[in-house]
This record gives sequence, structure tokens and C-alpha cells, in this order.
Amino acid sequence: MTSTASERRAFAHKINRTVAAEVRKQVSRDYGSPQLTKKRGGAHQPLPLTEVVEPVDFEEYVSSHAPGVEPGPLRQLIEFPQDDLELLPLDKECITLEPPLPEEEDSLDPRVRDALSVYTDDWLVIQRKYQRYSSTYSPQSSERQRERQRGLHKQTFELDETAAAERQDDQDDAKRRSVSLDETPRGSWASSIFDLKNSSPDAILPSVLERAAAEDMDRRNTEARLQGRHSDLLGLYPPPDEDEAVERCAVPEVPKEHCGQRIMVKCLSLKFEIEIEPIFGTIALYDVKEKKKISENFYFDLNSDQMKGMLKPHTPHIAISTLARSAIFSITYPSADIFLVIKLEKVLQQGDIGECCEPYMVMKESDSSKHKEKLEKLRLQADQSCSRLGRFRMPFAWTAIHLLNIVSSVGGLDRSDPDSDSERKGLGTWNDRKKKGLERMSVGDDMCNFATFRPATLTVTNFFKQEGDRLSDEDLYKYLADMRRPSSVLRRLRPVTAQLKIDISPAPDSPHYCLSPELLHVKPYPDLRVRPTKEVLEFPARSVYTPHTNYR
Repeated sequence: MTSTASERRAFAHKINRTVAAEVRKQVSRDYGSPQLTKKRGGAHQPLPLTEVVEPVDFEEYVSSHAPGVEPGPLRQLIEFPQDDLELLPLDKECITLEPPLPEEEDSLDPRVRDALSVYTDDWLVIQRKYQRYSSTYSPQSSERQRERQRGLHKQTFELDETAAAERQDDQDDAKRRSVSLDETPRGSWASSIFDLKNSSPDAILPSVLERAAAEDMDRRNTEARLQGRHSDLLGLYPPPDEDEAVERCAVPEVPKEHCGQRIMVKCLSLKFEIEIEPIFGTIALYDVKEKKKISENFYFDLNSDQMKGMLKPHTPHIAISTLARSAIFSITYPSADIFLVIKLEKVLQQGDIGECCEPYMVMKESDSSKHKEKLEKLRLQADQSCSRLGRFRMPFAWTAIHLLNIVSSVGGLDRSDPDSDSERKGLGTWNDRKKKGLERMSVGDDMCNFATFRPATLTVTNFFKQEGDRLSDEDLYKYLADMRRPSSVLRRLRPVTAQLKIDISPAPDSPHYCLSPELLHVKPYPDLRVRPTKEVLEFPARSVYTPHTNYR
């Protein structure tokens, strides 16, 4: 029976007869892909079907909704625990016997004394008791989570057992299908798998059909659930991954003074072909790449008592700190461009530097009888200069040691150093040693570990006469760069015959008889009369962003 338009009901005329295919065409036309839009000439940009909803800012919500305004069962989630914060006093460790304070502390302004108390007062540490329960990532929380999981038993869930049972059932089905019915005695596949005659029945469950009250059943179920329950349920959750952490919270360490990798340099002896006057030495670290001096000077005196006696009128009192022959250098940025520069000085004399250094380059101890009169004349002149100008110095000679050849695996006690002669002889000429050293210089900064290397004893013989009144920093950096690659720059310098024997080794953690850069006694210091070791202040090549906890 057909129905006409006049026979339809009124509500049927309002029904939209658009089919689903037309709806899909309309949607693809309005919200098409960028390729289709580009083909249509880019008449309009495609609009997103849904807009992204921004998440709620939890901190802003908590600050705008006070806990007292919205009471309820979830109020404790907004409030912080009352006993969360603890203030713990922590004794500030002083590494020196004397506190590092200015000598005229009593005469200072009271406000200045209060400011100086920052270096002596104990620490007050703010500790959060419940921070370990937060979801923020920190290396400590991740390690604690792993520690908690070590004592937990492996969990087996019903879903895992179901998957294992399904795999076993599939294997059993395959096994049944592989067995032919003709091979079984009774022609049944069940008899080939199960031995029904010899199989034992399941154990009878007691009190299964007995009536039990609902309260007793709930009590027994509760007791059964408590058996074998983990004491730390949240410990089953794996620790958060550092890359996927939403929030990171690192517990700050107690502030302490910065210290880089440390090496110890011991000056053992300094000898010349002739002994005329006292000679003094200084050692410092230089970074060729950064073109910076990265340490203070360490002054050492290896003269004999006879030579020191020539300066007795100018040094009536000798401080024990000036007798140090060992120094500890700190290196924050180890690299292959660090050199140990050694400079020698002598008492100021009249005349040019070249004239004053000439006897050390032409005379030898074996020719003392030949130049006896000349040596006596030189000693007399040196004695007069020491009596009149003993407080003043003039440059004499210098040399440098490339530290990479000492600390790397290719430079040690049994290999020659291009900047120094080993105690073994017959190592070849200067250029030969330079060529061998050049092959060993193609290493990166990753080999520069100044904390652990084999100690080395060196006898440095390659000293150069200092030209001019002073050795400028620019000239020194050129010479140091030339020590890494042979060229004609160093060959223009005149050598001075001398032998300096030194030890280079990693510095111990707690050296005895050590003085800080401020000449304070570092613990432990058992005897104040023993020759000390000096810590040399570092000038890092780049900035080190650490607080200053000691007064300097």
C-alpha cells in the first residue's frame, strides 16, 4: 500500500531524510585534509573538530580556594601536613685549625661582624618529612623505590594465569589433534590423554555445604585477605623514569667550597754546573687554549744553607710557611692544554740579563780549576749584590712541563717526556723527543684525568734563558703552543744547563701538614714545626657557580 504526501502525518514532514553518505561528503568537504584544501585553492583553513581543554592549574586553584572555604572529606588533600617541615641544626665543619676570619675582627663595625658570622655559624637545614611520598622525581626517591622493591615478592595476577592457561590449552589441543584415533586402543582421543582408571579424585572440601552466617563469612574473608599482604603496597609501582618525570625535585646539598681535581708537586733538588749564588723558583699552571694563568704562584727555595746564609741580613726571621717544597694544585677543567710553568729567579744584579746568565751557560763544574779565578770573582760580586739588593729579584730562566704526558696512559715513569729528561739517559736530541711527543698529543680531553694517574719522578733539564726584562704572557703562550708541535720558535732560545728533580702525583684526600692558600693549618696538622705543604689557590678558566663558604 503506497502512501502519498497528503496521507503523511504532520511530524513526518519535519524528519530530515539526509542519508549517512551525504553527511560524510559534507564533513569531508568542510573539514578536509590539507591536500584537498590545497587543491581547492586554499579558500579556507580546516577547522578542528574538537578544541583542546587546558588542564587546571593546581597551584592557582589552591591559592584561590582557601582550605577553610571548602570543607569536606577531600580537604586534607589540599592542606599541607602541620608537621611536614623540620628545622635541623647542622654543625658547620671547619677544615682548618683556626677559623678563617680577618685578624682585626674585634675592631670591625658590628654590622660587618654580623656579616662575617655567615662563615662561622652553623647550618640550619629545612627538611620535609613527607617529601618521600610525593610524585616528584629525584635520584634519591628513585633509589629508595628500588630499595623498597628488593624485598617484595613477585606478584602473579589472574590475568597472567589466564594467559598462561590459554597457552597451555592451545598446546594440549594441538597435542590431541596430533594423536590419531586409530592409535588409541579404544578409539577415543580422551583415553589417549587422560588415564581415567589410574587418576586420583580431588580432595573433598570440608564444610562446603554447611550453612554459615554472612557475618562469619565476611570475617573469614577479611582475615584471608590480610594473610600475605604486602606491607608497602605503593612499593609495587615501578620507579618513575627520569625522562618521563612530570616534576623534578633535587634535594640541595650542604654548601661547601669548590675543589677541582688535585695534583701534588714536590720539588726535590735543583742543581747547576756552578754554584755562585742563591736561585729561587716559582711554579704555576697555565691554560694555553684559554690563554690564562689558572693558579697562583708557588714559591720554593732549594738552596743550600751556605747560599741561604748570603741573604741572612735581609731575612732575620724565616716563617715556616716559606720552607714549603710541596704544593697542591686544583684543576677544575682538566684539558690537554695545561702546562706546569717553572720560572727561576736570582738576586738582582747590575747589568743585562744575558751577561748575568752567561756564566751558567759556558762554565762547568769540571772546569772549576780552569776558571777558578773567574768563579771567585763571580762569587764576590754575588755576595755584594746579596748584601745590598738581597730583597729584590730578577728573572733568570724558565721551562714548562706538559701535564698530559704525565697523567695520560701514554706518559708515565717508563716513557720520556718531551719537556723533560727522564732519569734514563740516551733519549735523543730535543727535536727527536719533540717528534715522539707529537705522536702522543693526538688525544682528547677525556684522557685528562688528574685525579688518578701513576706518580712520576722527572728530572727537568730543558731550561731556557729568559730574554729581555720580562717574559710576556703572549710570548709564553706561543712557546707553550710550540712545545706541543715542533717548530723553529724554541730553537731560537738559548738553553741553560740545570737539573730540577720533581715528583708529580695525585694529591691525597687528607694530606698532613698542609697550609691553605690563606696559610691556615688544615686538619690534620699534628706538629706545627714540620715543613708544610701549601695549597695553591686556583683561578678557574671559566666561572664556577658555587657559594663561597670560607672567608678569603
